[in-house]
Amino acid sequence: MKRIAIALISTLVLTSCGTTTPVKVAKGEVISCTAIATDTSKTSGTTLTCLDGNSKVLLESITGPAVINVWGSWCIPCRQEMPFLRELAATEKVKIIGIDVEEANMESARKFVVEQGMSWPNLYDKDGSTKSSFGMGVPVTWFLNSNSEVAYKHVGVLKSEKQLFSEVEKYLGIKL
Repeated sequence: MKRIAIALISTLVLTSCGTTTPVKVAKGEVISCTAIATDTSKTSGTTLTCLDGNSKVLLESITGPAVINVWGSWCIPCRQEMPFLRELAATEKVKIIGIDVEEANMESARKFVVEQGMSWPNLYDKDGSTKSSFGMGVPVTWFLNSNSEVAYKHVGVLKSEKQLFSEVEKYLGIKL
């Protein structure tokens, strides 16, 4: 009886410990923020440094249509929604801008961009100055329409590519 119990337990342990193959993600790249379209007539607000370290962008001057995704490398839901944002970026039909918040340092943010396959410009909120705009938690995704107005604020994780694409079509009028 003891042998049967040991055999049964061994079988359960061995069969329940499957391995999963990690999904291969193309390497991302820290992109210059000079690609971010801005309204130069706006001169006051929150200025953020680009992750490339070479430029700064006034948050209130960003023009749409655009999707602004607020993330942190330490944020598990942020990691979960990155594949959907990569798919959106691959369409090349809408610009995406990332904003990294509450990061220990800029190098951690850059590493996350590369590991997650991000191919869009990302800004660095070193001191949490965007909390008054985006709120306390991440992820948050804003949809800026062609009038550069926030058409929709998605608070929380994007759950699917279909959801993201649907929101882009609904709030930005961009057919994907």
